Amino acid sequence: MSQAGTTQDLWVDWATYHQLIERLIVLVDQSGWKFDQILCLARGGLRVGDVFSRVFNLPLAILATSSYRENAGHTQGDLEIASFITMTQGTLKGHVLLLDDLVDSGETLSGVRQHLVRTYPSIESVKTGVLWYKACSSFEPDFFVEKLSSDPWIHQPFEVYDTLSAQDLVEKSAKVPTI
Repeated sequence: MSQAGTTQDLWVDWATYHQLIERLIVLVDQSGWKFDQILCLARGGLRVGDVFSRVFNLPLAILATSSYRENAGHTQGDLEIASFITMTQGTLKGHVLLLDDLVDSGETLSGVRQHLVRTYPSIESVKTGVLWYKACSSFEPDFFVEKLSSDPWIHQPFEVYDTLSAQDLVEKSAKVPTI
């Protein structure tokens, strides 16, 4: 379940996270817009893209980007876009659905969208989808599930792994009784 702590924090559990992805799928599907390819931004958009790929039975393309590197991932720096998109065959073309988990400042989605149009002339259109759209963003996604009027830090359920090491998991698994 989503829990609003303060305007600074929004805590999201796994069940809510998956419900948000499913609601985004319904929004995109009910829009009537047909897309040929799904491109997700790594890392935040990986899980969203994976579920979309499975539901729509389309291959998933992945583009690595990075801008939140400082202050334990809480401070945005310059946007870096990987040189290559990972996909099983071909190149991006046609109608592309670009997915991420959220739009914060808007710089990442805006910058990637511009990059795609400039770099892949066979793209006819790019539409964007996210779970959370912060009102402070300079970029409005085409599809979003929740528009947040404040600017909370969203604590997603997988962030627990940001502070764990492999050794932590070894120690944790040693405490689990065997069957």
